[in-house]
Amino acid sequence: MESPFHSLVDLFKQLGLPHEPAQIRVFIESNRQQCLGCAVQDAPVWSASQAAFLSEAIAEDADWAIAAESLADLLCR
Repeated sequence: MESPFHSLVDLFKQLGLPHEPAQIRVFIESNRQQCLGCAVQDAPVWSASQAAFLSEAIAEDADWAIAAESLADLLCR
């Protein structure tokens, strides 16, 4: 059974991105400037399917919402 709590590592795995903590830090540092001032799902760093997943996770307050909102805090603010 899948856990209702998903970490940032889990989210990066779900998005098909490198998911080791150091790789996540590099991704965030490398992409923060592209994400400032926009909703996380609207950032130009995502493929269409990644953006759709993030948008759905946040809009539906799904199990992934906390991880997606954490990512938004790291990238977009």
